[in-house]
Amino acid sequence: MAPREPSGAVPSGSVVPTPGDDGPATAGRGSDIARDALRAAREASAAKAAQRSGERRGVPRPGRAGKRRRWSGPGPDDRDPQTLGRVVSRVALDRGWSPRLTDATVLGRWPQLVGDDVADHCTPVSLRDGELVLQAESTAWATQLRMLQRQLLVRLAGAVGKDVVRRIRVVGPSGPTWKHGPRTVRGRGPRDTYG
Repeated sequence: MAPREPSGAVPSGSVVPTPGDDGPATAGRGSDIARDALRAAREASAAKAAQRSGERRGVPRPGRAGKRRRWSGPGPDDRDPQTLGRVVSRVALDRGWSPRLTDATVLGRWPQLVGDDVADHCTPVSLRDGELVLQAESTAWATQLRMLQRQLLVRLAGAVGKDVVRRIRVVGPSGPTWKHGPRTVRGRGPRDTYG
């Protein structure tokens, strides 16, 4: 009579399954494991790439909502160095300085906007509410500028914008003045100055 095996023992000659094993070993089992590992690695890589591209577009990673990146990455970012022109234009828009900067552009670039011939004989004095005041060096040039008003308006509209300069007022040359500043004292004025 054969000895009896204990109740929890495995009979000899049978294959013992290990945890995660689905049954007895079959041929080609190693190649199936390799395919499964490769598929899992590809899925993990794709998920990581999608997560990175979402971060570049500003979508935070789940679980990292409150954390801040410490590097800007390859894409453009607000923390990257900016050109001076871009920073100045952003500040001007934020503070409402754009109309005044456009006015200053007309006064500062006057020779380039109207040409050297006209700029040599007149000076822009002020630009307020769309009215450009020009002071001519002589009465003849004041008359000439009054005749060129339409052409100057078209040229300025093409260079700086349509509604920046709507009217031009031309003033002639003025005599010398002894007033300095906004307040003056009434009286006879300077006497015995030319000796």
